[in-house]
Amino acid sequence: MKFSAIETALLDWSGDALAVGLFEDSVELTGELAQLDEKLAGTLQELIDETEFTGKANSSAVTRVGGGSAIRKIILVGLGKADSAKSDHWRRAAAAAARKAKQQKCQTLGLSFPLLNDDPAATAEAIVEGIELAMHKDTRFKSESDDKGGLERVELLGLAGQEGAIDRALKICSGVILARELVAAPANAITPITLAQEAEAIANEYGLDIEILEKEDCEKLGMGAFLGVAQASDLPPKFVHLTYKPAGTPRKKLAIVGKGLTFDSGGLNLKPYGSGIETMKIDMGGAAATFGAAKAIAQLQPDVEVHFISAITENMISGRAMRPGDILTASNGKTIEVNNTDAEGRLTLADALVFADKLGVDAIVDLATLTGACVIALGEEISGLWSPEDDLADAILSAAESAGEKFWRMPLEEGYFEGMKSLVADMKNTGPRPGGAITAALFLKEFVKETPWVHLDIAGSVWTDKDNGYNSKGATGHGVRTLVNWVLA
Repeated sequence: MKFSAIETALLDWSGDALAVGLFEDSVELTGELAQLDEKLAGTLQELIDETEFTGKANSSAVTRVGGGSAIRKIILVGLGKADSAKSDHWRRAAAAAARKAKQQKCQTLGLSFPLLNDDPAATAEAIVEGIELAMHKDTRFKSESDDKGGLERVELLGLAGQEGAIDRALKICSGVILARELVAAPANAITPITLAQEAEAIANEYGLDIEILEKEDCEKLGMGAFLGVAQASDLPPKFVHLTYKPAGTPRKKLAIVGKGLTFDSGGLNLKPYGSGIETMKIDMGGAAATFGAAKAIAQLQPDVEVHFISAITENMISGRAMRPGDILTASNGKTIEVNNTDAEGRLTLADALVFADKLGVDAIVDLATLTGACVIALGEEISGLWSPEDDLADAILSAAESAGEKFWRMPLEEGYFEGMKSLVADMKNTGPRPGGAITAALFLKEFVKETPWVHLDIAGSVWTDKDNGYNSKGATGHGVRTLVNWVLA
């Protein structure tokens, strides 16, 4: 699919489908729209009347144009209220237009949208992101593709000169799509070995530095928490450290740490049938977002140094598996009584955070499919955010708002750590059931000494069971665009 930004007005455009974005309760046809309606013999007004189209966000309507017109189809998409315009409204509207065009077997699509906050670049970027992500279809594991073809050319009307915005959007989307495909792949395809190879491929293609620590290297660094989880698997653990360095002096240095459990059986605290064990290929969603962000940032080349880190393994069952009651020692010397082997992600993150904390970066973000408790608290579309640093938390929330990804800041209630104290070690790896997402964040906080840090629990958001705007059913790539926006800010 080829995108282009052109000066052509909607009155002069010709092609298979023309999509027009309209604000809610502002669908009166005036100016160019009135002229277009006259040119199309009243088709536009008739479509509005017959479908009772009001421009409400997430609404759309389509009709065929007769009379030998240079346009075969007209598509209307709603942008919501003009006084509460957000970039995500443009993404969703563009996605809806593209899906309608594909359903109507159109190969060319022209889009005429009002400017988003009077910003042509932001308008072009949002439109391209919405369409590119909506049109992505993962058929890697099907014997035959059911894709019957689709859009070949998309033209952004009245946005000439925004090729840079289109290019930026496509680079960001390439990272989101990588994250989607990593999460969607089964655990027999994405293993600790192959996930490390994916990181190597990114490094080789885009010139990033890469360090992969093997089991012996992790032992020398005292990563007992990470290796305690890894010891049950027949596949070797991989500790991946990718680094993007700008050409000049970086204006800041950041670290992104992603949980990389390529499959989580629960260990000896085995997840029972019905608990979602069959979906536990998604437990490396944090690592997927981390590597997706690495791919996008390597192409965008900001003046920021970024470290991408993941301690990758499986949580399996064997005669070597860690047992409930075992005590592990993390690389900062903290001792952990394992009272639940299914709370393994925080153990791998513990050593990864200690590693990141020693890099001398200005801030660390970790993201992980960490707790079911976060899903219970916030549902499947909103991720949780914890941080002791107000400025850092606000920066992430601002980046997420621009990306259209939903996060909610949760309390880092220090008193809840009492429930994680152990009689025989420094701490247990889980606390009482109430506030489980909060105690998980408090556990991680023990492994960041001085660096400003934020924890993102994305357990509910990396996968969706419904078509949702530009996220079709399946892996969402959640977190990539927020991370990219944060780095570029």
